[in-house]
Amino acid sequence: MTGLTATPPAAVPRYAARALFAGTIFSSAFLLFLVQPLIAKQILPWFGGSATVWTICMVFFQVVLLAGYAYADWLSRKLAARWQVVAHVALLACSLLFLPIVADPQWKPVAGGDPSLHILGLLLATIGLPYFLLSTTGPLIQSWVSSSAVGAQVYRYFSLSNFASLVALVAYPFVIEPYTALRVQAVGWSWGYAVFALLCSGSALYFLRFLAAAGGASAQAAAQARTDTSNADGTAPTLGTSLLWLSLSAMGSWLLLGITNHLTHNVSSIPFLWILPLSAYLFTFVLAFESDRWYRRRLFLPPAAVLLVLCAYGLQHGIGASLQDDLPLYVLGLFLFCMFFHGELARMRPAPRYLTRFYLMLSLGGALGGIAVGLVAPHVLPAYYELGIGLVITAVLIVVVFRQHRPMALAGVCLCLVCSYFLAMQVYNDFSGARRVVRNFYGSLLTYDQARDQPDDNVRALLHGSIKHGEQYLVSARKREPTSYYGPGSGVALAIASKEGDGLSGSLRVGVIGLGAGCLAAYSRPGDLYRFYEINPQVVELAQSEFSFMRDSPAQIETVLGDARLSMEREPPQDFNVLAIDAFSGGSVPVHLLTVEAMEVYLRHMKADGIVAFHVTNGHLSLAPVVERIALAHGVHARLVHDDATDTPLRRTDWVLVSRDAASLGRGALRNATAPIDDIAGLQAWTDDFNDLFRVMK
Repeated sequence: MTGLTATPPAAVPRYAARALFAGTIFSSAFLLFLVQPLIAKQILPWFGGSATVWTICMVFFQVVLLAGYAYADWLSRKLAARWQVVAHVALLACSLLFLPIVADPQWKPVAGGDPSLHILGLLLATIGLPYFLLSTTGPLIQSWVSSSAVGAQVYRYFSLSNFASLVALVAYPFVIEPYTALRVQAVGWSWGYAVFALLCSGSALYFLRFLAAAGGASAQAAAQARTDTSNADGTAPTLGTSLLWLSLSAMGSWLLLGITNHLTHNVSSIPFLWILPLSAYLFTFVLAFESDRWYRRRLFLPPAAVLLVLCAYGLQHGIGASLQDDLPLYVLGLFLFCMFFHGELARMRPAPRYLTRFYLMLSLGGALGGIAVGLVAPHVLPAYYELGIGLVITAVLIVVVFRQHRPMALAGVCLCLVCSYFLAMQVYNDFSGARRVVRNFYGSLLTYDQARDQPDDNVRALLHGSIKHGEQYLVSARKREPTSYYGPGSGVALAIASKEGDGLSGSLRVGVIGLGAGCLAAYSRPGDLYRFYEINPQVVELAQSEFSFMRDSPAQIETVLGDARLSMEREPPQDFNVLAIDAFSGGSVPVHLLTVEAMEVYLRHMKADGIVAFHVTNGHLSLAPVVERIALAHGVHARLVHDDATDTPLRRTDWVLVSRDAASLGRGALRNATAPIDDIAGLQAWTDDFNDLFRVMK
């Protein structure tokens, strides 16, 4: 079949047509990826600040992207040009009814349990149709470009789309998030979407005018016969090729979410740590599809093989022990792995007549990879093994891609065996000596008995991921003895002791956000009330079945299941003497518990001289100045209690004590125990709209 000889409509020069199509694709991709951290940050505080919120959001984005690509494929193949335009413009008009994209507070959860389906429903109701239409734009516009004789190679529009996505992701944490409130961001995004709708409608009308000038539907069919210069044969893809497209795309998505989980569960669930891996992932699409000159197997595959082994090794060894090691190792690894996946996809891209099918398989693979990690793994795998499994499958794909190149295939087999060994070691190390290994939406939990030099010192410990969340002595005589972060010299213990010294015998009211093993109940006395807030039902079950702090307590013990902040917002004032905020003692930090708005909730539940004790022990972040800033925003006082716990089996701890009454922070057991907090220049009080992780990194 021959190419079209018709020219673009006289009123629209060729360069203007290109600009219109490019502007539509750029704006759609920019908005598509800008809305991801924006909406996720809106709902993050409603679900305990859990890192898994971002994973579930990513699953939603990938599934809707798949639906958008399927729609574009169906529309371009099944409907005449006029009806394509009518249907798409009508949907664009309907999508404006979703604006502005502000999550309705009625979607806030009211109970504990796995909220995955709840989050998916919330996202569908809030951004469903706009996100769907944004996701259709790339393949649909490229289909129209291939039918419009504007002289552009259509796959460069795919590179442009990924570049726009990358710009949005970089702009959000550095340009948008630090300077604008969330509602302002949502309204600004909504205006941007309205502009996109106009651009997309303009592209559709140009498409119709061109077809009219070219002679109608027959011209459209002829135009679609034109091929990209890199795929001149225009042969139809085989089933095997389509499955390989699917597999390469799926593993890129799999490793993206697996590495993001690894980072956010061990540091904090914040936009920067969501965006950095996603930016690396998208940048590989930009390079791979902009031009064939970027992906060179001899340049990318050797370092990718080395990083594959290091990443697998680091999952159960000391490489990933700090943020400084984790970020470069796993983000660089993700970049190299995805250059392999996406570079090979670019090498196998079909002629433009098959581009919607190609994009459909890519989006299907992305969705399947996301579903496997985000929805299936938490219910099938007892711990975070999906990243290790993904590294093994990556090695298998090397074998498949290079099956006709014996040395490369053999190297892939060796990589597969090495990664499998390290995965087996990770599983063995977790289960060797473990009593319970469980996992749900909120993370992986493990209990085990630890033998020490003296039998009386043997303990049972609770791990959340790689972070110890409490332990208890096994001998009966020591079962009510405080351990780990809660020794007699810790800030929270001194705060409780100071209130006992105030003559409150038999009437102390203590609130605790973050149950762990229930160790703080060791300080309870007859007549006291200890009220524990815990979002994870599996933590509650393990604290009651594996540890005895709660059932041995002489006090009245209450347990509130659900996000602590939401629960306390709904409750009448509890008149606590002491409230311990112990949900971020290392590992992932639920930032929504460290904001000005959160402090307002805590203070409402305190007696006039009550003490709020923040556990800020953290290997990555300096959180004490953050607590001081949010205290100053309410005109209350904050002091630091540092306990080295030398010559004891206890842990070194930092607690920040906050009270309306300055005298209560230096009375009784707290006398001479507190110290001023070292300031961080330029640090602002964190709010639900704003936090500055970079400034508090150690």
